[in-house]
This record gives sequence, C-alpha cells and structure tokens, in this order.
Amino acid sequence: MAVAKQFLKSKPLAKVTFELSAEAVNGAKTVALAGEFNGWDAQALKKQKDGSYKTTVELPVGGEYQFRYVLDGTTWTNDSTADKYVPSGVSYDENSVVVL
Repeated sequence: MAVAKQFLKSKPLAKVTFELSAEAVNGAKTVALAGEFNGWDAQALKKQKDGSYKTTVELPVGGEYQFRYVLDGTTWTNDSTADKYVPSGVSYDENSVVVL
C-alpha cells in the first residue's frame, strides 16, 4: 500500500497516486478507490504488470480527504500508509485520510 503526493507548482493541486500491492490485494479480481473526492463512487484502479493496482487523482491542496479501497466490490479496506484515520460515521470502521 502506498499513497504518493506530487504537488504542482503551477496550480494549487496535488497529483495523488493510490497504490495497493499484489500482496495487499490478496487475490481480489477487482480493486477500486472510493472517497470524498469522488462521492464515494468506487472507481476501478488499473492492474499493473507486477499484480499491484494503482490510480492517480488530482486533488486541491489544503484539504483532507477520506478514502478506502474496495476489493471485489464487497470488502472495504484502509491504506496502511494513510496520513491518519477517522471514524467512518456509517459503521465501526475507520476511513483512511490523505492530508494535502
């Protein structure tokens, strides 16, 4: 698992790359990212040659964004490298947070 941030010099945006390793995916056939920035609408990550999954999203700098990964459309999981975790508000689980 990894969250990488690249801050743009020309705009107040950051390119945030979300990646789940092949081990973290644990055999899942589909991997998606859901968060505040996409209305919690799970969007598929692209499978890489090494079996990991990743996607990059542009987000405004100066905010905090909750997110989770969705494996096989049913299993929600957090990112172990998230900046912090907060209660989800809909279950006893927590959401991952990326801080920009």
